[in-house]
Amino acid sequence: MFRILLPLFICVFFPWRLSLAAPAYDVIYVWDDSLDNALDYQNQLAELLGDEVARKLRVVRHEDGRFGVIYDHNGTALTAAQVMVQHSEILRNAEFSECLAIEDRGYDELFNVSYGLGPNLDALKKRYDTVYRILGAEVGSSLFIEQTDAGNYTLIYRRRGDRSSTHSVAKKHAKMLKRYKVSTTIIAENNNPVVFGEASMLDDQSTGRQSAQTASATAEQPPATPEPSVPAETKQVPASPPVVAGEKKPVIETVYKAPVAGEVVRPGDAVDQELSRSIEQLIGDIRRQGRLSGEERTGWMVYDLENDKNLVAINADQVFQAASMIKPFIALAFFHQAARGEVPYGPKTKQNMELMIQRSNNAATNWVMKAAGGPEKVNRILKSEYGSIFRHTSIVEYIPPGGRTYLNSASPSDYVRFLQQLWRDNLPHSKEIRRLMSLPKRDRLYHGTPIPRGTLVYGKTGSTAHLCGDMGILVLRGTNGKSYPYALVGVIERATRAKDYGNWMLTRGNVIRKVSTVVYQTLKKRYPLR
Repeated sequence: MFRILLPLFICVFFPWRLSLAAPAYDVIYVWDDSLDNALDYQNQLAELLGDEVARKLRVVRHEDGRFGVIYDHNGTALTAAQVMVQHSEILRNAEFSECLAIEDRGYDELFNVSYGLGPNLDALKKRYDTVYRILGAEVGSSLFIEQTDAGNYTLIYRRRGDRSSTHSVAKKHAKMLKRYKVSTTIIAENNNPVVFGEASMLDDQSTGRQSAQTASATAEQPPATPEPSVPAETKQVPASPPVVAGEKKPVIETVYKAPVAGEVVRPGDAVDQELSRSIEQLIGDIRRQGRLSGEERTGWMVYDLENDKNLVAINADQVFQAASMIKPFIALAFFHQAARGEVPYGPKTKQNMELMIQRSNNAATNWVMKAAGGPEKVNRILKSEYGSIFRHTSIVEYIPPGGRTYLNSASPSDYVRFLQQLWRDNLPHSKEIRRLMSLPKRDRLYHGTPIPRGTLVYGKTGSTAHLCGDMGILVLRGTNGKSYPYALVGVIERATRAKDYGNWMLTRGNVIRKVSTVVYQTLKKRYPLR
């Protein structure tokens, strides 16, 4: 019906444009007062609409101060309306609000500072070191190397500011960098994929690893090996993909080391009563304000990795939908086989792993799951080889079209046990899994909170029309030079589908941010944190 009414829509809304040289039109998905909300929405749209659309999603600022997410179509009224119809159908099926075609006016792009553009990634990494050292950690925490559409790389300070103020910052930085022959310019925020950032440089501190400025050069990663093509389709899944004939099977890391008695976190261990009460009081206040309904249940865990101490365990053993939070577990099942030389970890698998964890790409997830032998085999590996961790986890399905993954499940305590053993290097390819989980991306534990910029986060979010969650390790820095790592898990699940999934995801994501803020503020009273 929508397609039939399209010509009428064009005539009604754009009648005077059809015979004249029409201005450019884009597609708008949301307006919001919060930049963080707009960035979160952009992430969800990217996951839902796919990579091709994601590369043209932009966060813009309206002249009234609101932030919006647009598809930078720059087409005619007719072609923009066609995109609107196509995307609205996908959005309706996922319980999002529909989008609209709008004239490209009344809003401006956001801008970043650039310190160089070119095809030589290694040269930009050296320039990254110089810019970071001269401009300091405040800029360095938002300093990234992105890959552009043209196949080049650009080193940017991701400021996301207006044109005028960003130009002023660029001029100031140019003066500071002049003696190092580094020039500056401003470029529009284009949502390019990040290939290098502070997380690539930071020490993960778990077992006395190298300093922040040298870790990236020597970080252990599994060697790339030739691999067969594994299609993303989800039918007739083989037990495991074939290994190239005659290929030498690499044994990269030792397989999971079973923890000694007492090593695996037990939700019933001593709990920090002050912090638990603070979280319970916060959730109670939010419920009384009507921002959490009676049908929504929550689960929270906080675990002090530095002191091996369980701090918070609220509904820790309850089973919730897993959504995309299950994706690092899929990576573990694959790496379990790779460590035994049963499957190769080559460039194509690495690319799909990065898409799965960093951009939460569902097609890439199904590709990796297929390479690992399918849901049944992934689940069997986790249960048989890592049963002390995955006590409540169940992986039974590929990610369905539209991202409606409701059958895979896990508990907050499972996530914490996984993060605990990951931090201790007790899992195959621990370093590579940590690298994947530290790739720059939006999350609900750090972004939009007062946690200091530059805090290293290993995490994974998850969202469906029933669940909003996040799990990860945050490595707080102390004024004494020490690191204070802890694991944090927050999940909110509703029994019925949200009527407006986009708005529900944004508001519940902000609840998780509030809990993360309470955790940080409490720990800051006890430790000399920045």
